[in-house]
Amino acid sequence: MSLPSSSESVAANVLVVEDDRRVTDGLVCGLTEAGFSVRAEASIKAAREAIAEAKPRLVILDLGLPDGNGLTFLRELRRFGESLPVIVLTARDSVEDRVEGLDEGADDYLVKPFSFPELLARVRARLRNVRVSGTEILRVADLEINRLNRSVKRAGVNIELTSKEFDVLAFIAQSAGHPVSRDMLTREVWKLNNRVALMDNVIDVHISRLREKIDHGHERKLIRTIRGVGFVLDASEA
Repeated sequence: MSLPSSSESVAANVLVVEDDRRVTDGLVCGLTEAGFSVRAEASIKAAREAIAEAKPRLVILDLGLPDGNGLTFLRELRRFGESLPVIVLTARDSVEDRVEGLDEGADDYLVKPFSFPELLARVRARLRNVRVSGTEILRVADLEINRLNRSVKRAGVNIELTSKEFDVLAFIAQSAGHPVSRDMLTREVWKLNNRVALMDNVIDVHISRLREKIDHGHERKLIRTIRGVGFVLDASEA
């Protein structure tokens, strides 16, 4: 997707998928006043059409939609390689719900009732994150991580990752050679302020799957655990 380099008001094509008319009206009004171009839809079917037609740069997605679960739609987007940022906006507020939403591919998760200034800040942050920069491609040894199209290769071979596996790998890769703690992953990848016991198992499962996909069959192992500290992506022979 080609992104304009001028102001957000030129570009920022935001799709709101929400069936509560009052919430939709507030979001459209607030985002428009902030300089964004906004399209609102109230169903998954209409959202599919809007993404194909309008090519939004960001989606704000409710989960309880009249024709299905928003998570199913999100899973569908990620399965077909769609990498546009998605902010889930929902009343489902348990830690388990947040973890599930982020694991299914949400880039952020905000619970209703919400603060519009906070949502606006998160929208702007997500749009900044997708702009092309000199660090869009991360390389560690023969591993290549393209953060723009969310693809991964090792020794020139494509590796299929889930959305959350990619997020974990990219976060560790940007600190290559330096350990990343479970607290950091909880905060920066799963967007949870406090690490609960459940998260240790969730993180360990994702690291285990990444090891299987990234290191299996290669003599040089890149993903290492530093006991009591965290995880590191390291090209050394240690």
